[in-house]
Amino acid sequence: MNAVANSISVTRTKRDYGYCNARVRGMKSRLLKPAFFNSLMESRDIAAVIQALVGTSYGPYVEAQMLHGRTVQQVDLALRDEMVETFQKVLGMVNREALELIEVLLGRWDLFNVKTIIRGMHMELSGDQISESLIALGQLSQIDLEELAKQPSVKAVVDTLSTWEIPLAVSLRAALPEYNENGDLSVLELALDKYYTHWAAAKLAGRGVNRKLARRFLGSQVDTINLLTCFRLLNADIAPEDVPRFFLNGGLYVDERLYLDLAAMSDVDEVYVRLKNTPYGRPIDAVAMKYIERGSVSVFERALEDFLMRKAFAAGKGDPLGVGIVMSYLWSKANEVTNLRIIVKGVSVGMPTERMREELIIV
Repeated sequence: MNAVANSISVTRTKRDYGYCNARVRGMKSRLLKPAFFNSLMESRDIAAVIQALVGTSYGPYVEAQMLHGRTVQQVDLALRDEMVETFQKVLGMVNREALELIEVLLGRWDLFNVKTIIRGMHMELSGDQISESLIALGQLSQIDLEELAKQPSVKAVVDTLSTWEIPLAVSLRAALPEYNENGDLSVLELALDKYYTHWAAAKLAGRGVNRKLARRFLGSQVDTINLLTCFRLLNADIAPEDVPRFFLNGGLYVDERLYLDLAAMSDVDEVYVRLKNTPYGRPIDAVAMKYIERGSVSVFERALEDFLMRKAFAAGKGDPLGVGIVMSYLWSKANEVTNLRIIVKGVSVGMPTERMREELIIV
């Protein structure tokens, strides 16, 4: 067994970016086109959506799930299964450096999944309800995630992660007493964010154009988290001395001084003026009116998610023999599945086409 593992390791080390990038380009060319999404949004019902998806790469997964029922939930599971298998296929063909960098960036999915599970526990949702939102693209497998979702409490989730010796469990365990005392879920979520950003920055340290690209993408992720915190603080009842604790180090443009300035502002116009000379000025300005109309921070969350996604797409336009090609494809694939899930649910509840289109990121 060790000889085989060593052989695989040597093969992966020697494999160059040209090999995997050529294959990934071929896979990217088969992503669904905007015209398909436009047509799918016009579907009369879920049966029509299923019929359309059967003619795509998702077809075998959809047909397999239809044996259990022709429902929105089964289609959603099919989309999830296809994406997880596609990610595993790509990670199986990349070289050692690319694998290391991509796995660090995909750690955000472990973060997302654990947050989803503890939120579900906090809201007293059932394990099945929680599992519907989980996607195993990080270190934790689907079986791991479903096992966590079955736990009876937040503490049981933390204990299970500790038993599995998952590193992020240490930060959760440290924050658990405060959560138990005041029931504030943000304490646990902040602990996870701080763990991941510190861990990922350490993993991505070093020289080389590919590490630099991965670090910059991580820095953009940190910026967006800090900005969303600032927007949530606009109308939050929080003591000024507590504001600094929510800041995450490691951003590209949003340092602690800018974060504190933004957090002290009283309306979104002030925030935009302060950000207009950064890359975040344009996406914030684009949805400022929508925020005023809806009064929901979710419009900024969506705008910054769009910004991050497009940044990942653009990573593939740089070095043709670097990790950017793989990053661009994987994030494009994740976005494709997100778009499909939005449409599937939208059609099932009769959501207007224009409303669905607002939720999609189409490139």
